[in-house]
Amino acid sequence: MRFVQDIPHPQFRIGLYAWNGKYIVKIEAGPYEQTYKVSEMDLSTPEDITTMLDNEFLNQVRQRFQDMDADWQATGERNDIFQ
Repeated sequence: MRFVQDIPHPQFRIGLYAWNGKYIVKIEAGPYEQTYKVSEMDLSTPEDITTMLDNEFLNQVRQRFQDMDADWQATGERNDIFQ
């Protein structure tokens, strides 16, 4: 996997990678990560990825991270791991 660039964001760490004919977008927040893959053939340039990371999309990413955290906390509590 080849690193292409970091995409600045105040809340998330966003990295763009290229691998096997695909762009891979990794979005990290704390211990959680979301990964999106898109074929290089579907885009004109790698900059199209930045355009796709609009406010509406990133708000959904933020919500998904919150849901992931809630799920993780719930399973920890349900199984007496987290107090």
